[in-house]
Amino acid sequence: MPRYKLLIEYDGAPFWGWQYQDKGPSVQGALEDAVKAMTGQDVRVNGAGRTDAGVHALGQVAHIDLAKDYRADRVRDALNAHLRPHPIGVLSAEIVPETFDARFSATKRHYIYRIVNHRANLALKAGHAWRVPRPLDVAAMQEAAQVLIGKHDFTTFRDTECQAKSPEKTLDALDVTRDGDDVNITTSARSFLHSQVRSMVGSLVWVGHGRWTSGDLRRALEARDRTACGPVAPPDGLYLVRVEY
Repeated sequence: MPRYKLLIEYDGAPFWGWQYQDKGPSVQGALEDAVKAMTGQDVRVNGAGRTDAGVHALGQVAHIDLAKDYRADRVRDALNAHLRPHPIGVLSAEIVPETFDARFSATKRHYIYRIVNHRANLALKAGHAWRVPRPLDVAAMQEAAQVLIGKHDFTTFRDTECQAKSPEKTLDALDVTRDGDDVNITTSARSFLHSQVRSMVGSLVWVGHGRWTSGDLRRALEARDRTACGPVAPPDGLYLVRVEY
């Protein structure tokens, strides 16, 4: 039974997240429907990251096991044909060893959060970035972000419904940069807690507004208390960029 690795991009706005659920459409569900339309099989699509409702992906990775050998390019093209009109694209497909697991073989995940820092309403970027109208001090945000680097108990930045066994994670990178009105927050780790990135972003925006200092962010982290967190950024600006293996 051949295993295929899929590289996928999607607009998360119409979906209730990656994972299949009863309350609304999911990216996983749309992909599984496409696989069934292609093969007649009920196949589980296993993803590298369970992105939340409204979160996008530029480089999500998944794997599927099919009963029949297909050329990898045929799998890619057939899935894309059956996915229309969903805003999901299978960028590539390749045959991989049965030991490969999209989720558990991953060694690092990279995310970007996109903020548009201007007063005008969003037009082309509506639903794909967070409009923050008040000026942001990016230098202060970058300085504060370094407080979160390393291994910590991230309970403060963890959703109350997070199912991870431990709140401890090791954050490898967290950087804030500006390009005109665009403020980008990039982060990398082996894995993240539920809503961790959006929680960190919201707290960094408080720093950018001068409401918090880097010391306040450190105290919030050390509190290990969800109520100590700043606002949770909306899902619109968050993208899973790349998964390393």
